[in-house]
Amino acid sequence: MIENSQKQRNTCTHFFRNHPVFSLPEFHTFLDSHHSRNPHTRKALLQYYTKGGKIISIRRNLYAAVPEESCADTFRVDPIHIAARITPDAVISHHSALEVLGKAYSVYSRITYESAAQAAPFQFQGCSFVRTSFPAQILSQFDRSLGIDSIDYHGMEIRVTGYERTCVDALHRPDLTGTWEEIWRSLESIEFFNLELVWSYVSQLGNATTYAKTGFFLEQHSEQFMVDEATLALFERHRPKAPHYLDRKTREKSRFIKRWNLMVPIEILDRSWEERI
Repeated sequence: MIENSQKQRNTCTHFFRNHPVFSLPEFHTFLDSHHSRNPHTRKALLQYYTKGGKIISIRRNLYAAVPEESCADTFRVDPIHIAARITPDAVISHHSALEVLGKAYSVYSRITYESAAQAAPFQFQGCSFVRTSFPAQILSQFDRSLGIDSIDYHGMEIRVTGYERTCVDALHRPDLTGTWEEIWRSLESIEFFNLELVWSYVSQLGNATTYAKTGFFLEQHSEQFMVDEATLALFERHRPKAPHYLDRKTREKSRFIKRWNLMVPIEILDRSWEERI
């Protein structure tokens, strides 16, 4: 009995090392192949490791493993690891994707992820975790994995939107990415875009304003991203028929850009943030 108990603890320790953050279903799947399926035994194991400071509860059905050299009372869990495991299909997105990709101008305490599953927002260790649904067009018609990468992030595999999808998402939903200064400075730090992938993702969204916003951004940075006129013409062809604001939720002082039928904030056109340097 003692030998079995020690073997059980060793296998659990191995699981914790390889799963910095894990869901209860993941732990149950692990136990299915190594231990008793008795629900009382499983509950006892969680209680044992929680009381022993080996794991900490983040929220219902979500846990973090505490490294051997750390103390459960002071250990800070990587917030990206948390967001990546809140739901089985979680994808780090918008400003949080820029942070993971090393391109965010600023660091935010709000962590954003996409998921088709419902999950209420919550706070943990000073960070807020906000779910946004996959774009409706992606869910209903297309492969939602377009522009998503699986990467190793600080010892845990996560899914994150790549440069191209993150760029379009930032323009499509600026409310989830930050100020226009934050968006422009972050996206300008990216060295290269696969323009075919940008076009494919915008086409899947099928939103006229997003065609125009993406075309406008690429035109503003045509030299940096090697965007030719033929590519810009593709986006222009799908612009909205009537003038739209770059951000419909904040109609700040803007200037009309005829080619894109967009009302663009003056701060972007004048790059007013550079005056503060």
